[in-house]
Amino acid sequence: MKTQRPCSIADALAVIGEKHSLLVLREVFYGVRRFDGLVANIGAPRDILAARLRRLVDVGVLRRVPYNEHPPRFEYHLTDAGRELRQVLLALMRWGDRHLADVPPVVFEHSCGADLDPVVVCRACGEEPTEDSLTARFRDEGWTAAGATTS
Repeated sequence: MKTQRPCSIADALAVIGEKHSLLVLREVFYGVRRFDGLVANIGAPRDILAARLRRLVDVGVLRRVPYNEHPPRFEYHLTDAGRELRQVLLALMRWGDRHLADVPPVVFEHSCGADLDPVVVCRACGEEPTEDSLTARFRDEGWTAAGATTS
């Protein structure tokens, strides 16, 4: 019997699903790259933040870049994989702005001059996905939308 559904969402959450990991990414997207700045803006205990940074470096979301030799000091920069998480953070921010904030605490202005209102669209047709427009196709033959199949 299968134990748990194969899922890229679960795999991604194992890497970035912890609150402080997402807040590290937020800060690095804002341009805060040094440990002391991350600690100040996130408010996490230093040991927790150090562990999250190590994990994000180990899995290839961030890379350490030296900025001082004596004593050795590092900045944290996004990798290509880390930069791809921008859309995830923007989607989370949009949801939080709509459902949790009286006034959005941060607004991004797009290069076109408009305030950014991020949406997910189909690359092929440009439409937003809706519940009725999506059909899951399970590539693992042991699973369906209802769960594991009996073999």
